[in-house]
This record gives sequence, C-alpha cells and structure tokens, in this order.
Amino acid sequence: MSGHTDFILTPINTILEDAVSAIAGIGTGIDTYPLCDYIMQSIFLKMTGFQEQKMRCIAWEMATNDYEYRRRLLNNDDVLGEYSTYKAKNAIYKNLIELIEKNPPDFVINYLDKSNILNNTLDMIKNVFTDSILAKWNQRGFDFICSSKNVIKIDQLLPENGKNIFESNLKSKYEILYKQRNRLAHNTLSYQQNLPTLETLVAEDDESRNYFVWFSILVLIDNIFIELYKKYQEGLEAAIY
Repeated sequence: MSGHTDFILTPINTILEDAVSAIAGIGTGIDTYPLCDYIMQSIFLKMTGFQEQKMRCIAWEMATNDYEYRRRLLNNDDVLGEYSTYKAKNAIYKNLIELIEKNPPDFVINYLDKSNILNNTLDMIKNVFTDSILAKWNQRGFDFICSSKNVIKIDQLLPENGKNIFESNLKSKYEILYKQRNRLAHNTLSYQQNLPTLETLVAEDDESRNYFVWFSILVLIDNIFIELYKKYQEGLEAAIY
C-alpha cells in the first residue's frame, strides 16, 4: 500500500471534528462572537489546503502507476496549478475515472451511489455541528444547511456522462467558494474596503457567505474522491492478481 493511501482515504471532516473539540470550552456569551469569523476562516483555509494536498497525492499515485498519465502530468497537459480550482479538481476526477476504466472496463460513474454520498455529507455536517458553539454563533446559517433541500441538488452532482463532478449551478457555488479561498489565502481584503454595497446586501440570502454551505461542498468533493480512489485501488489489485 502506498504511503499516500492513508491520507487520501482520511475524510476531510476530521478537520471539522477537531475544530469543534478544540473550541468546546468556549462560552456562549456575546463576548465570544468576535471569534466566529476568525475561527470559521481558519477552518475553511485548513480544509481547502487539505483538499489541495489530497489532489496532489491522487495525481502522483496515478502517475506512479500509469506511465502515460505520468507523461501528461509532467508535461503539464492539464493545468493544475495549486490543485484548488474547479478545473483542476475536475481534471483529476476525469483522469481517475479514465484509469479506473482501464481495469474494470465496464465501470460507469453510475456505480457511485450519488444519493448515499450526498446524504452522508449532509448528515455529517449536521452531526458535527449540532449543539456546537460554531452553530450557535451562526444559528441561521446552520439551520439553513440543515433544512434546505435546494443547497445541493442531486441532479447537479456527478452527471451520467462522467465528465464533470458538478453541473452548472453547483459548479457556480464552488466558484464562489474558490473566490473566498483566494481572498483569505492571499489576504486581498487587507487593502480593500470590506464594505458591500446596498445592492449586494439586498441580493444576499441565507446561502450567501455561509461557511456551512462551503464546508458541505468541500466534504462532498472529498467523499466523491474517496469512493473513486477505493475503486481505483480495487482495480489495481485485481490487475495484480
């Protein structure tokens, strides 16, 4: 087994669980509310960094086992950059499916239980944050992800052609997530007036700037890649034996 495998199969939600445990001793008084955004940002950046490293490990594992993919990776045929954009993750996703299909040639993306992956993702978010100080600091945002059935629609997830992780609407949500990742990682707000216009504020709803939505999307992507990587490993082992 590769040294990367344990990390690749480690769920990203361990970061959320560790965060909730680490701040369990913080009180619920109004004096603690200034901590909310700072802690949410820290968790968010740790999760995006975790996922970027996982994408690198998956790419390297594919390159280790498939010389044609290694050539493409080293020639930078797919512009992966920091492995953080939707385009980069989608490229890893398509390449992983392509290599899986070389072993069990009848593999199709429908073999993944989309409903199970989505339900497990949302249930995990609810279970981790329920009664936590993070949920109490932003109860409205947490209630939204728990009650809304429209945040992540199953028909926007893993279309049957196997060429994309998300369809257009869910892809747009990821692009907003990625924009926030860049703002925080590069501290672009430090030289800008962080004052949204009245038009922006009027257009916002419970989903806007909701970290629980962004956490859910990151966990969803992570769960998809874990399931795919398991199938990839099964194919390699079947080819050996």
